[in-house]
Amino acid sequence: QVQLIESGGGLVQAGGSLRLSCAVSGRSLSLYAMAWFRQAAGKEREFVTAIGRSGGSTSYADSVKGRFTISRDNTKNTVYLQMNSLKPEDTAVYYCAADYFGSGSYSRSAYEYWGQGTQVTVSS
Repeated sequence: QVQLIESGGGLVQAGGSLRLSCAVSGRSLSLYAMAWFRQAAGKEREFVTAIGRSGGSTSYADSVKGRFTISRDNTKNTVYLQMNSLKPEDTAVYYCAADYFGSGSYSRSAYEYWGQGTQVTVSS
C-alpha cells in the first residue's frame, strides 16, 4: 500500500512563495518517478512538473518554468515543490503523483498513486 500525503498549501499574496511537500509511505520513494499536477476550479487536472527516480531529470509546464522547482529527498521519502513568484492563476488544488514505471509523463494516466491534494490560493 503506497500512500502520498501533501502538505504546505495555503493562502499567499501574489509574488509570494510556498513550498509544498509530498510524503510517501508504504514503499521507497526511489522506486517512483514523481510529479505534481494541479486542478483549478472548473478545469481539468494539468501537469505542473515531474522528476525522475534519482532526481537528475526534471520537466516543467511552460506556465511555471522559471518560477517552480521540484526536488526530492529519497532518504526522507519526500518530494517538494518550491513555488516562487506566485500568480493568482496558480490558484488550484495541487496533487502529488507517483509513477512506478518512471516515465515522467505529462499524462495523468501514467501515474499509479495520487495524494489527496492541497489547496493553494494566491490573492492579488
